[in-house]
Amino acid sequence: MHSQTRTFASRATLTMILLVLLAAWAHTAPGQNPSSPASPDKPVIPASNAEPPKDVAKAAQPAAADTLPPRVAQVRPDSYIIGSDDTLSINVWKEPEISKTVPVRPDGMISLPLLGEIKAKGLTPVQLEDQISDSLKKIMSDPQVTVIVTAVNSLTFNVMGQVNRPGYFPITRPLTVLDAIALCGGFRDFAKQKKIYVLRTGPDGKQEQHKFNYKEVIKGKNMAQNIELRPHDTLVVP
Repeated sequence: MHSQTRTFASRATLTMILLVLLAAWAHTAPGQNPSSPASPDKPVIPASNAEPPKDVAKAAQPAAADTLPPRVAQVRPDSYIIGSDDTLSINVWKEPEISKTVPVRPDGMISLPLLGEIKAKGLTPVQLEDQISDSLKKIMSDPQVTVIVTAVNSLTFNVMGQVNRPGYFPITRPLTVLDAIALCGGFRDFAKQKKIYVLRTGPDGKQEQHKFNYKEVIKGKNMAQNIELRPHDTLVVP
């Protein structure tokens, strides 16, 4: 009888120990690792103040504004003269089938749906807008047309012959013959510096030849021959 009483007391003690352990485990926060408890000194950052993921932050940043090339940015639609090899964006409001980006062909013409061939060379963008609008009025009411020069390729001149860097050069500012010689790296050894000339196509389509004597100009003589170059001029150094 005494032995049974001791066994019962041992079991009661074991039960009490288990209950204490269970109570301690119940006080532990759900999902928290007891082996690495959170430091009481470290504040918990609310979710609203947490840093967003990097890809979300990038998406939130506004895209940089598109910038036009310097030569295109300087184009004034009421004064710039469209030339061959320029690229034009033709936009007709609410007419996506007609709105196109087209190059100006060497013959000065562009092609548009429904309208066919239209001459663009020699016109300003504003004049071309009016011309396209007048043509569209025959097939629709009150067409709204916008013409934008998206690439300026017609403002160039050519240098050929006995120079160090022959080729095409852009006209980004007023350039004289002397300026052009400097741009192309100067003369080669056997250049005929007194026989230079500029080939230019006149309004009637005929070739004009403007002579240039480098030896005279650098001495300040006959400065009128140091003419300002125009688009499509060709400087020849024999």
